[in-house]
Amino acid sequence: MLIKAILIGLVSAWGVLDYNVGTLYTFRPLVLSVLVGAILGDIQTGITIGASLELLFMGAISVGAYIPPDVNVGGVLATAFAIQMGSGVEAAVTLAMPIATLSLGLGNIIAAVIPVFLKIADKGAEEGNYKKIVGTHWLMGMVGTIEKFTLSFAAFYLGADKVQDLLGFIPQFILDGMGVAAGILPAMGFAMLLRMIVSKRLIPYFILGFVLIAYANIPVLGVAIIAVVIVMVKFGFLEGKQPVMAMADSGNQEVDDDEDF
Repeated sequence: MLIKAILIGLVSAWGVLDYNVGTLYTFRPLVLSVLVGAILGDIQTGITIGASLELLFMGAISVGAYIPPDVNVGGVLATAFAIQMGSGVEAAVTLAMPIATLSLGLGNIIAAVIPVFLKIADKGAEEGNYKKIVGTHWLMGMVGTIEKFTLSFAAFYLGADKVQDLLGFIPQFILDGMGVAAGILPAMGFAMLLRMIVSKRLIPYFILGFVLIAYANIPVLGVAIIAVVIVMVKFGFLEGKQPVMAMADSGNQEVDDDEDF
């Protein structure tokens, strides 16, 4: 049990390292869940759960000020507990989001303390000491790695029942508040992102995308394919032309109007 808990903790730690050091995108549940399944002797279930959790967490990306739930710890522990209890995909999906949300809360507390180490880097910059700057970078990165390892290791070692009791100890109004915030913050993040990139020339395309999804019931993948076709036609890729950068130079007045939008 101890060896398995350590290995599962290392899987979570690998997810952090992969994300921070030039990612191969192995930090997603689609990969980490398979590794957990291999450790627990049930790769097939790990693959099935990983695919299901990937769909669950597909929208869990940082946009603007929105910080998504902890996909790493949520996916690893949900897979581990589901396989351990023999409950399959349903249990994994049920456990994943509460665990990910709780891990996010703990991570935010740690993230509030980590910037203290930046003083070391600032001092190193003043002294011209390159090693202090690099050392601070690695120190801050290792804090997150150790955090994920510890959470995954300790939770699996204690068992699913203890984690469920911990989740049940949290007052319902806090969980409800987290649920409401999780629904609002992505919209705020997209709004902040749109505020930076929106222009008069892009508005028709936003409206077109909304109409295709809301009224034509075309899935997001279909809208993305339509967008690629529009880009290929509009920028002349099918005619062997170079990307039309002249659009920005076609009229400074138009650019100024877009910036004022």
